[in-house]
Amino acid sequence: MIKKEGMKVAVHVVKHGENLWGIANKYRVNMQTLINLNGLTTTSLVPGLALYAPDNLLPIRTYRIKKGDQLNLLSQKFNTELSYILSMNPNVHPQQLQLSIGQIINIPSPIKLEITTLGFIFPSSISSITPILTSLSKQLTYLAIVAYSFREQGNAYNLTDDTAIIETCHQLNIRPLLMIRNLMNEQFSADLVGGVLGNNAYRQNLVTSIVNLTRERGFSGVSIDFEFIPPEHRNDFITFLSALKNSLGNLLLHVNVHAKAADLPTNRIVGAYNYAAIGEIADYMTVMTIDYGYPGGPPDPVAPIWWVEQVISYAVSQMNPAKLQIAMALYGYDKAVTNNQTRALSVQSSQNQAITTGSTIQFDQTAYSPWYRYFQNAQERIVWFEDIRSYIAKYRLIDLYGIAGATYWQISLSAPQNWAFVQRNINVSKI
Repeated sequence: MIKKEGMKVAVHVVKHGENLWGIANKYRVNMQTLINLNGLTTTSLVPGLALYAPDNLLPIRTYRIKKGDQLNLLSQKFNTELSYILSMNPNVHPQQLQLSIGQIINIPSPIKLEITTLGFIFPSSISSITPILTSLSKQLTYLAIVAYSFREQGNAYNLTDDTAIIETCHQLNIRPLLMIRNLMNEQFSADLVGGVLGNNAYRQNLVTSIVNLTRERGFSGVSIDFEFIPPEHRNDFITFLSALKNSLGNLLLHVNVHAKAADLPTNRIVGAYNYAAIGEIADYMTVMTIDYGYPGGPPDPVAPIWWVEQVISYAVSQMNPAKLQIAMALYGYDKAVTNNQTRALSVQSSQNQAITTGSTIQFDQTAYSPWYRYFQNAQERIVWFEDIRSYIAKYRLIDLYGIAGATYWQISLSAPQNWAFVQRNINVSKI
């Protein structure tokens, strides 16, 4: 597990009695800059609020010691000073010739982490989507447009027009992907996907119609999100993916799978996902490391760091890490304690609701996630969400395990801290 202690980043956790003017002065930044970076809608603050401040610090890389690693060689590899490494790792001594294999250290370095990113978006008016895409154009490699499903005989179809979004992506150097889901009556359907995957003719219809739509509409590839596939169709899913990739040729195949930390072949949610086989076929596979705390379930963190790491650790044991992405949530869940009634809201809205309700934000060190409690009409509610601290921890896992990058569900949900951190500390591949 990544050690959290001693990591020097420009994150300020608000204490009782502090105000925005004083914090801005401390970091020598304009107060409006602090407001913009953190998506604040007021100058009011609450204890426990994590603020991200601009800084001149070197980005921090996270590295696991391998056989033969030495401090002087690592300083050369990361183009940094030995003294910088020592300052970030108080348990490492300069005379230590042989570092412990498996030891995790933090390395300040001008060589930034490089990742591929993928954002999801639902089509809406191009006037509302264009500003979002423009602001994030340098931070997105791919955009998966959530606008496709298929019928009982495997014919893929468009749920809503996405022509303008595809054109805008090409203008902004973002690669658009056709995202297709097994939706029926606006719900994921196990019967629909099982019926198509289990029938040779219908399965081939699905492959052909997806490829035709992808090429005709100017997509750079396909993002598959088939959920609740009946476990007995596990091999049929692999047969489908193999045929689809062969037909796509040099176009990208991206596959989303539910997160798991072990293979559970009979499980109705994750049983159909053979990570090793999918990882062999797909260009990228994303484990959906979100919704650990799920809608309708008890108040739990959306993506606790210990669980995310378990999923990554299992996934990289099954496939090439360079093909693996993790999902990041740009949202939080606001739940009624009595009945788990759930309301989803963006991380920015989650944060700002704490301020408007005057709620102190707690931080769970095990989950490495923020949460708070408030009352509405005498009803107790608990909100778990993500903030700059939890995002940083997840990017360090990406670095530590050497995986490809991250996906974001979904980019119309505002998360200023995440994008500010990516812009400052990470190089996003524009393949």
